[in-house]
Amino acid sequence: MIPELGATRSSLKSDHLLQAPDTFIRIPLPGAEGVEFIVHTGPRAGAAFTQMTAEFGQDGTLAPLSPGVERFVYVLEGLVDLEFSSDAAGGALTAGKFAYIPPDTTHRFRAREASRAVVIEKRYEPVTTPETGQETSRPEVILGDEGQIASEALGGDEGLQVRHLMPDGPAWDFAVNTMTYAPGAALSQVEIHIMEHGLLMLEGGGIYRLGDHWYPVTAGDFIWMAPYCPQWFGALGKTPAKYLIYKDWHRHPLGA
Repeated sequence: MIPELGATRSSLKSDHLLQAPDTFIRIPLPGAEGVEFIVHTGPRAGAAFTQMTAEFGQDGTLAPLSPGVERFVYVLEGLVDLEFSSDAAGGALTAGKFAYIPPDTTHRFRAREASRAVVIEKRYEPVTTPETGQETSRPEVILGDEGQIASEALGGDEGLQVRHLMPDGPAWDFAVNTMTYAPGAALSQVEIHIMEHGLLMLEGGGIYRLGDHWYPVTAGDFIWMAPYCPQWFGALGKTPAKYLIYKDWHRHPLGA
């Protein structure tokens, strides 16, 4: 069957983006070898962070970071080694494993085989003591496995389980969670808040309300939500729906 010409579920509005896989475009980025990137959102779209899917060929390597930029990597499939130039211990990341790299940390991601990973990057926002201007705390390298993290019922709803992949505290200025919905489960309210989101659907599907629009979504879709964008999700189908979601976190709205 020939698809309808010009048809797509993808949609760009002033406060949100739904990007379906049929509209993905792959590009190279400086410093990365053997890797193609799908840049889902970034400053040109109005986001204060960048979220990408990195598609590694065998022996593909991920570019180093600019000064002051932090990075989070969650492997979707394949096998990726994290290596440091210092004595810090690296690790082998397979599907569901992740790493957080603080700013100004020399490192390299290298794929042993064809692999895909979520890559989130943003400029780190330090918290300082007003009297001295010194940072109160500094983030550290995090290596983790989503499968080893206990899930929690969101708001007491056992049909909606959340796993917190990042530590919570003043040293870290963003959070990344996975959220899993049982068939028919839904958020208890339409949320409107100061945080922005980057969201990748990992499994299943459902209906997402973004602003005043309602969208069917499924595994592989990406969503960006600007601050204060009205948002709500309900899972549909016979299997659970799951997504990976980013939000800025633990920083004052005035930037102080």
